Amino acid sequence: MIIILSLIIMFVSGVVVFCLSHKHLLLTLFSMEFLVLSLYFMFFMFLLWSGCEIYFILFFLVFSVCEGALGLGVLVSMIRSHGNDFLSSLSILSW
Repeated sequence: MIIILSLIIMFVSGVVVFCLSHKHLLLTLFSMEFLVLSLYFMFFMFLLWSGCEIYFILFFLVFSVCEGALGLGVLVSMIRSHGNDFLSSLSILSW
């Protein structure tokens, strides 16, 4: 029971940080990775308790690693082109 409560608190805190970190791309990526990690633990516990195959976790990890690599690629590209990681510099309307 305490594990389920801690996983729910992890997920909710990750969502709160994701909603509040709207200035820097790196903070947004960190909060997204924290959300993926908490979802991974929830998925693992669900599959472990239900007695299903655990091979689904491998696919989840592959897609989460691809998402992390894509996010880091966008971050590096943005820093090279704009010189910072502020999300406000991506807007076309702000000069």
